[in-house]
Amino acid sequence: MSQETQKKKGLFERSTNRRQFLKMGCQGVAGAAVSMSILKYFTSSPAAAGVPLADGLIIADPNQCTGCKRCETVCTTFNDGKAHPYISRVKVNRNYNYGLDGPRYNFQDGDGQFGNFKIIPEPCMQCEHPVPCVEVCPVDAISADDITRARVVDQETCIGCTLCTQHCPWEVITVDPETNKDQKCFLCNGKPACVDNCPTKALDYIPWRDVANAVKRHRALG
Repeated sequence: MSQETQKKKGLFERSTNRRQFLKMGCQGVAGAAVSMSILKYFTSSPAAAGVPLADGLIIADPNQCTGCKRCETVCTTFNDGKAHPYISRVKVNRNYNYGLDGPRYNFQDGDGQFGNFKIIPEPCMQCEHPVPCVEVCPVDAISADDITRARVVDQETCIGCTLCTQHCPWEVITVDPETNKDQKCFLCNGKPACVDNCPTKALDYIPWRDVANAVKRHRALG
């Protein structure tokens, strides 16, 4: 096994607990402020090695989400010309009934419609380097957009191999069963439709510069 292959294997076998991350991190977002518990997962650097940082990322506040799933419908209608929530770039429906933990014995004590009514939307986190979906694509179909620097899937190049869906730490990349192409968030050219159309403002678009400033303030405080 080559050194490069071993390096990539180590990257993708790394344990990433997205459920724990979202539970700790997405507890409250107001305007451009990010909750303190989420900041430790980001650096204060405005750029990362390899793939450049996206201009921003979408943050979800489960305390504001009512589970209307409008964001899923808006996402696919705006970007794909069809109402197809399954391929939405933001995921709500899969967490609607039982939260991030899924069906369990004491479901009434957990998140979701069958528990404490807390609905947790899951958007793409626009990963810093290394970017698993970019690194694993065998045909280099995923790259940074020239304008927003969000990671974008080139639909003409994508072969629908599903490697990016398998290695996405947040499990938010989905293959469109009608086109056999991968679909992921590209921030709608800097004006995310899901954010603009959320009736309760549970979704917010945070520029990376604001995340960096919040990190600096957090570190200064202790």
